[in-house]
Amino acid sequence: MADGPERTSAPTGGDEPRRAGRPATPERGTPPAATRAPAHAGPGSLNAPPAGGPSPARGAVPAARAAADGTGAEPGDPAAADPTAYLERRALRGGSAGPLLLTGLGVAYVVSGDFSGWNAGLSEGGFGGLAIAAALMGLMYTCLVLSLAELAAVLPTAGGGYGFARRALGTWGGFLTGTAILIEYVLTPAAVALFIGEYVESLGLFGLESGWPVYLVCYGLFVGLHLWGVGEALRFILVVTAVAVATLVVFVGAAVTEFSASRLHDIPVGGGALGAGSWLPFGLLGIWAAFPFGMWFFLGVEGVPLAAEEARDPARTLPRAMAWSLGVLVLLALATFVTATGARGAAAIAEVGDPLVQALQPHGEPTTASRIVNYAGLTGLVASFFSLVYAGSRQLFALSRAGYLPRALSLTNRRKAPYLGLLVPGALGFALAAASGEGARMLNVAVFGATISYALMALSHLVLRRREPRLHRPYRTPGGALTSAVALVLACAALVATFLVDPRAALIALGVYGAALLYFACYSRHRLVASAPEEEFAALAAAEATLTRD
Repeated sequence: MADGPERTSAPTGGDEPRRAGRPATPERGTPPAATRAPAHAGPGSLNAPPAGGPSPARGAVPAARAAADGTGAEPGDPAAADPTAYLERRALRGGSAGPLLLTGLGVAYVVSGDFSGWNAGLSEGGFGGLAIAAALMGLMYTCLVLSLAELAAVLPTAGGGYGFARRALGTWGGFLTGTAILIEYVLTPAAVALFIGEYVESLGLFGLESGWPVYLVCYGLFVGLHLWGVGEALRFILVVTAVAVATLVVFVGAAVTEFSASRLHDIPVGGGALGAGSWLPFGLLGIWAAFPFGMWFFLGVEGVPLAAEEARDPARTLPRAMAWSLGVLVLLALATFVTATGARGAAAIAEVGDPLVQALQPHGEPTTASRIVNYAGLTGLVASFFSLVYAGSRQLFALSRAGYLPRALSLTNRRKAPYLGLLVPGALGFALAAASGEGARMLNVAVFGATISYALMALSHLVLRRREPRLHRPYRTPGGALTSAVALVLACAALVATFLVDPRAALIALGVYGAALLYFACYSRHRLVASAPEEEFAALAAAEATLTRD
C-alpha cells in the first residue's frame, strides 16, 4: 500500500539490486527470523524460537521492491552490513513481565485520571452529559482494547500500534500511528509532572513549591529507575498502583456516607441549549463536548501492547492483561465518578483541581478521610507518570529501531533498557513542563494525538480482518470487524470533540504532526531498516500475498 523499507542486504549507491529467489511460504503469524537472533532471549519472548513452524527466510521480499519504492541503504550502514549485530544492540529483556505486572501497567497508565481531570467535564456537559460521554468513551475503549488484543497476539512487538498499522496500512500508516502515540506518551507525563508539583505544593511537602526542581526530581528519579531495568520498573509500578487503587477504595467508602442523589444535578440549566434540562444543563451538545473528559477514565490503557517484547508468552498474556486492566478501570471510574459527584455536588467539584479531596470536605474543613486521600492521591499521579514514561520510551525505541526516527535512540544498555529512548523524551518533557506550565493544554494536545492513533489502530484491525482472513490469530476479537468499526466511529467523534474543547491545542498537535510527517517524507522513509521486527512482519505478509497471486 505504501513505501517499503530498505532491505538490509540491498546494494548501495545506484547499482541495480540483485533479484532474490522465490522463498518458501512462511507460516502465517510466525515471528520474523531477525527477532530470534540474540542469545539472551528468554522463554516466551519475541527473541525466542517459536514452538514449531519453519524459520522464514530473510530474503522473503525481492530486493527489487525496495528499489521500486525509492529506498536504499546508505554506504557503511551498520543495519545493512550486519543485521544481527544491529538488533542485538537494540534488544529488550524478554520474559520480564507476566499477566499480573502487565495488568498493573494497564491500570497505572490511567489511575491518575480517577483523582482529577475528569471533573472538568461537568462544566461542559453536567452530570448527565459527562455520564453519557464516559459511557460512550468506555464503549470505545472496550472495543479498541478487544481489537488490539487480537493484533497484539498476532504481532507481539514493542511497536504496538505502530506495528499493527505498519502491516495493515504500510509505512505511511505506521508512521502516522506511531507519531500520534508518541505525542500522547511524551506530553502526558509532562502534564502529570506539573500536577505532581501542584500536589507537592498544596501538601506543603518539604516546603517545596511547584516548579522546575520538582519536575527535575520526577524525571531524574523515575527515568533512573527505568534505566535500572524493566523488571524492577514494572514491580515498582505494581506496588504504587496498588496503593493508588486502595486509596480510591477508601475514598468511595467515605464518600458513600455523604452521598445524595439530588447533588448529582445541581448545576443550573443553561438557557437556550437544545435538550437542556437538570441532567443535561448544557444540552445535547454538552455530551459531545464532554467526550475528552470521559476519556480520562481510560486514557492510556491501550499502551499495554508496548510491553510485548518484554512479556512472557505475549500471545496469551497480553489479551488477558488488557481485559483485566480494563475491567478494573471500568469499576473504578463508575464508583469514583458517581460517589464524588453525589457527595459534594456537581457544581462544587466541577472547577477544582482535587475533586476527591473536596468531595470529602462538605464544609471546607479537612477530615481524616480527606487527608488520607490527599496524601495518598500523590501515588496515583506517580503511578501514571512512571508508566507513561515507560510507554513513551518503548514507542520511541520501536520507531527508532526501524529507522523512522534516528537509530541511536533505540540503543539499549547492559540491562536492556533503551537509555536514549528514556533520556531524550525525558529531557523534552522536563523542558515542556518547566517552560510552559500549561498542564491542561498539554493534556488536550495528548488527547488529540491519542484519538488519531485510536482511529488508525481500529482501521488497521478492519483492514487485516478483510485482507488477511486466514492469518493465524491466537486470540480473536469478540464481534470481529463490528467491534473495531464501533471503536473507529467513536474515535473519530472524540477527535472532532477536541476542537470543541480546545481548538488551539488541536492546532498545536496538527503542527507537531505536520513537522514529523515532513521529516518522514523527506528523510527517514528512505532509510528504514527492513530487519526490524515490525518491518519483517510486513515484508513476510507482502511475500505471502505475492506467492498467493502467483
